[in-house]
Amino acid sequence: MLFSQKTKGFFVDCNEHGVFVARTSGSSAPFVVEELREAPPGDTAALAEILKQLQPKRSQTGYVHATVGMHSERRLLRRASLEMKRIKETGYLDEVLTTQFRVEPEKYMAAVLHANDGSEYEVGKSQSKDVIFCGMPSDEIVAFQDGVLEKGIYPERLEIGSVASLGALNDYLNFTRSKVPTLLLELGFESTHSFILSATGVDSSRPINIGLSSMIPVVQKELGLKDEESAKKLFFSNTFDFTGMGPLLIQRLLKELQSSIGFYEVQTGLTIGQVICTQLPAKLAWIADVIAAQLAIKRLKLDLVTWLNARHITLADAAHPLASDARWLGVFSLMVHYHASAAEKKD
Repeated sequence: MLFSQKTKGFFVDCNEHGVFVARTSGSSAPFVVEELREAPPGDTAALAEILKQLQPKRSQTGYVHATVGMHSERRLLRRASLEMKRIKETGYLDEVLTTQFRVEPEKYMAAVLHANDGSEYEVGKSQSKDVIFCGMPSDEIVAFQDGVLEKGIYPERLEIGSVASLGALNDYLNFTRSKVPTLLLELGFESTHSFILSATGVDSSRPINIGLSSMIPVVQKELGLKDEESAKKLFFSNTFDFTGMGPLLIQRLLKELQSSIGFYEVQTGLTIGQVICTQLPAKLAWIADVIAAQLAIKRLKLDLVTWLNARHITLADAAHPLASDARWLGVFSLMVHYHASAAEKKD
């Protein structure tokens, strides 16, 4: 055999704010989540040490074999309504990518999924017009794969982490019988990906060209700091309480979110009831509370233990405290397969 049979499973979620690693007792459920570890973004040495501790004895290839989620800044996750009369036209889907999302199809690896359940859209067979286009630039996928190999990780399966997170959150909301439309935010340094989920799946998606970097000039101005670099260091250091300044810091982002929410609520007649931020540095977790307060909605607090148990995934005692931390939803989402949960919903 080219690869030795492994007994443990490994799941790795890589985003702008960190690398989240899980070791499980097997590669497919049922299994136990034995360890959860986090490495700072760009800290290759810290990640290498985590991998060494989690798997001292490597396979014959020398790699940790893992399911890996990636979050390219240029990732495509956009909801669209197709013209059913044109669906069988050659090149129609590429036309949607080009005209609606300004994507060059030949430079992207892309797929089309049903917006309600994330299943693959089959031209000629699927009846729904509501879909999600998802994908990433081909050159970024190659570069990312090369990068994780250099770090000692062999990606047996590579996923768009945001797609996995949307699937997991949708399943979680259905499992908990939550009927409240939910705002999911992935805050990056330069941009934010915004999604609205309801009982019917992903209702809205929008990339916003405002991220954490937009808050740094405000910090500089309000505190009278000499330059933006000083403001940036202070902002990310967790040595100053910024919560009182929070409404000012998120003002630009809030305006865009209110616009999206207002449009959604007018179109659907539904009211957004809660928000969850799955990508934030740990030291900036307070931003989620500020966003919720300014939008006058509650922050969704996850309790993943019962949900994961129902998906035949058990958490070891050491992993339990992280089951309420939204930043770990990404790595948990790589573990869950949803074909079993569809049957449960009929019960």
